[in-house]
Amino acid sequence: MPVETIYGHLQGLKPNQLKQLQRLYHQRLPGDRLTTPEFAQRLAAISTEINQPLCTYVNRRGQVIRVGVGTVSQTQIPPMELPRYGAERLSGIRCIATQMKSDVPSDATLTAMALQRLDALLLLSLTGSGFERRGGGATGYIKETYLAHLVPHPEANWTVSPPLSLDLVSQQDFLDLVEGLEEEFRREYVAQQVSPDHDRVVVVGLMTNDLTPRRFQDGLAEVGRLIETAGGEVLQVLHQKRSSPHPQTVVGAGKVQEIALTAQTVGANLIVFDRDLSPAQVRNLELRIGVRVVDRTEVILDIFAQRAQSRAGKLQVELAQLEYMMPRLAGRGRTMSRLGGGIGTRGPGETKLETERRAIQRRISRLQQEVNQLQAHRSRLRQQRQHQDVPSIAIVGYTNAGKSTLLNTLTNAEVYTADQLFATLDPTTRRLILTDPITLETQAIVLTDTVGFIHDLPPSLVDAFRATLEEVTEADALLHVVDLSHPAWQSQIRSVMTILSEMPITPGPVLLAFNKVDQVDSETLAFAQEEHPQAVFISASDRIGLETLRQRLAQLVQYSAASGFFPDSN
Repeated sequence: MPVETIYGHLQGLKPNQLKQLQRLYHQRLPGDRLTTPEFAQRLAAISTEINQPLCTYVNRRGQVIRVGVGTVSQTQIPPMELPRYGAERLSGIRCIATQMKSDVPSDATLTAMALQRLDALLLLSLTGSGFERRGGGATGYIKETYLAHLVPHPEANWTVSPPLSLDLVSQQDFLDLVEGLEEEFRREYVAQQVSPDHDRVVVVGLMTNDLTPRRFQDGLAEVGRLIETAGGEVLQVLHQKRSSPHPQTVVGAGKVQEIALTAQTVGANLIVFDRDLSPAQVRNLELRIGVRVVDRTEVILDIFAQRAQSRAGKLQVELAQLEYMMPRLAGRGRTMSRLGGGIGTRGPGETKLETERRAIQRRISRLQQEVNQLQAHRSRLRQQRQHQDVPSIAIVGYTNAGKSTLLNTLTNAEVYTADQLFATLDPTTRRLILTDPITLETQAIVLTDTVGFIHDLPPSLVDAFRATLEEVTEADALLHVVDLSHPAWQSQIRSVMTILSEMPITPGPVLLAFNKVDQVDSETLAFAQEEHPQAVFISASDRIGLETLRQRLAQLVQYSAASGFFPDSN
């Protein structure tokens, strides 16, 4: 790109006017002064001659690095071209601009200043389009000037001075102003900082016509939990209501600008959307916001990457990551350099993403073969259990419903448990002895803890984890555990049943078990009992209702055998 490129609205400009604009690049301002009267008058003269506003961007060495014809918002530096800086620093660039009328800076102008995190904005208001000749030159008339800059206060993003004289502005110690501001930002940043290892996240939600307000709010809350589980910190939540997503940026242009400004204000380094984004949408958003953008699926993949412990789990996570990232490789050269740091960048497959597309495709093919082998191995284990006439029950349910806690309580399995989403990734199978309540005969069964479900489970995960999910489809019966204390428990039941109904093989009969009854009020409990009279109500952590559960599992086994679900039952 030529050093003397002129940006903005150039149509109609004469060659000599373009040369005047290009010569601005040769100007050098004192490092400790915002501007000089000579430089400001020269800008005013050119702006008056072409009858358009001008913007010059100057670094702290006093070099003009960008000249644009138009307003500050029309000529602003794209986020991707700005220097890298933290929430405690300014960009090291100031803008000296003209406007054709005498007025305070507009909100659009101030927002553009904030988006670029400029050191300062000096706005020169001109008296009009006329100019007078002095010694063969042109001197525009500057009526008044306004000085604006950012402030680290939550109640205001910026401050604007009253009209000032050019001489007063030119004499101000600019470096002293900037250093003082950055010291304030630094103190504010340190006060807000929880941990440097955490991603600082702004969540963005889009409410479309197909969503109810309750479902939309539940979805936003779930994204917040996912981010916290992945190790991030939610700083702010923004949302917009549209009939359908914008094809290029999901949300409207105004909301994109608000997201960018919010990210600058709160010091966010990551934007997370509550829905899946196309590769083009991610690229467009990152170009406009200047901050890394990921979607809900990428957060889930990151959690899976952290949770995978067994070779099988790591294998399936890597496959899911590569299949997700494959269509997103084009046009994301900057993204490649960011791998290995933060949500959406971890996992066994992260170092593979910088290789060529064909190499990645070959890796995907090899992983799929290994998953197929894993699938065959698990199938053989299931066949052995079936020949031994051992019924199998898969524990399914929404993520964090308490499935692993229940398995531990029933079988002393010592599976890792935590109040987190997707605490369990690798399936665990344990034997349980049941006693028939009438005949007192004992029956051995195997219980399998499975990965938790979530609404709109990403297709890449479903495909990659088919070896794990077959534990569900091949089970003789299902124990569906529901977190009754969760405000969206009814929606979670529907999500789990939807996923089960979409599986290629219809699972066996299902016993509904409402967990965490110790954490709900009597009204919620009564409502659930009325809606689901055949369900069992338990608390796995407090061992409430477990004897009833064992009896119902024994009945479920008998029912499954009588219905022909067990291969050796005939």
